[in-house]
Amino acid sequence: MSVEWEQVIVASRDPVALGRWWCEALDWVVVNDGPVVLEIRPEVGRSPGIMFVPSERAKLGQNRLHIDLRPDDQDAEVDRLIGRGASRVDVGQSDVSWVVLADPEGNEFCVLSARSATSNP
Repeated sequence: MSVEWEQVIVASRDPVALGRWWCEALDWVVVNDGPVVLEIRPEVGRSPGIMFVPSERAKLGQNRLHIDLRPDDQDAEVDRLIGRGASRVDVGQSDVSWVVLADPEGNEFCVLSARSATSNP
């Protein structure tokens, strides 16, 4: 028996707008552009994807699951994402090598430092 990670579902007040934000942030493609649901993937036919679905409830509290991004240049990526509408957030991380940001609806995610040739995956 095997299993494949297909996608993550994100409940959102405005799933189309938030999905497009993440699509541009990740440089992915839209594969399902419904009137109230938006699905993005790294490329057509490639997993995992992220599907944004409607929710009337506002986000409350810290995410229990979040995305970690590993760019080539952490500072440049943090600046780029903030310029696109992300914001810095404090979730109690103190002095760490990653930066915690939130997307326009307040979902936290981390921007890690660049992977060195000697670091673990």
